[in-house]
Parts: sequence; structure tokens; C-alpha cells
Amino acid sequence: MVVLLTTLSGVIVLDQLSKWWLVTSFSLFESRPIIDGFFNLVFVTNSGAAFGLLAGPQVWWRQLFFVSVAVLALGVLVGAYRHYRLQGTIWVLAIGMIAGGAVGNLIDRLRFGAVIDFLDFYVKTYHWPAFNVADSAITVGVGLFLLASVRAESQGDEGDGKE
Repeated sequence: MVVLLTTLSGVIVLDQLSKWWLVTSFSLFESRPIIDGFFNLVFVTNSGAAFGLLAGPQVWWRQLFFVSVAVLALGVLVGAYRHYRLQGTIWVLAIGMIAGGAVGNLIDRLRFGAVIDFLDFYVKTYHWPAFNVADSAITVGVGLFLLASVRAESQGDEGDGKE
């Protein structure tokens, strides 16, 4: 439980501190180059889901939908923790990162009605959609979960004598 709570709270703190810094240091839509031709810090908001899906003007039903989805996802993660907590630390780290990222973005939706994004990677004129620390934690957490799943499956196959 310590690993889960430390990971979850660490992600939330880093996410919210980075967004606080951005909001107090940038104007909305401001962009500052960090590595020319590759990386900018920008201040944008996303009222939709990943990559701006379902984005649009602020309406109560969209906000209710995204908050409900986040709360449901957190419930699923609690169930996943109960199932995987004895499987190993990598599982717990993954769940903590995903949950921390979900909570970080949920805080934004409740405070601002949209998620604050600021990491802008690009090559020439192609920009990856801007994202934030919470999004990064979710992505890394899912990657760790998949890695743990593949490792567990391969170890299970060896133990069964299967190829």
C-alpha cells in the first residue's frame, strides 16, 4: 500500500505543481521554445479527452461525462490493485501511476473545466498533441502494466513447459 500511495501522490504533486507553475508563468496560448525544432512549452487547455476528442465549448453534460469516466476508472483501478498487489511491485507502480494521472487530470476538470496541457513535441510542422505530467504518468503506467503482463505470461509459459 505504501508503494501505491507514494506513487499516486507523487504523480499528483508533480502534475499539479507543474501546472501551477505554468499558469503563473505563461499566458493562455503562449509558447516558449526549449529545443528549437523539437520541443516547446505551451499553455493550452483541453476540454475533451485524449488528443482533443469530444472537445468543444463548455457544456455541463461533457463535464459530467468526463468526471464520471474518471471516477469509474479510479474504481476499476482500486479493483485492479486488490487483484495485483501481491503479484509484484511493478504492478503496483503501474496502477499508482495510472491512478495518479487520472486524479491529476480530474482535479483540472473540477477546477478549470478542462485539462491543462503544456508539453509540445514536434518535428518540422508536425506537432504531437500537447500533454502534461498526468498524461505521461498514465502512458508510462500502462506501459509498465503491459510489460508486467508479458513477463508474467512468459514466466507462466516456462513453468508449464509450453513454448
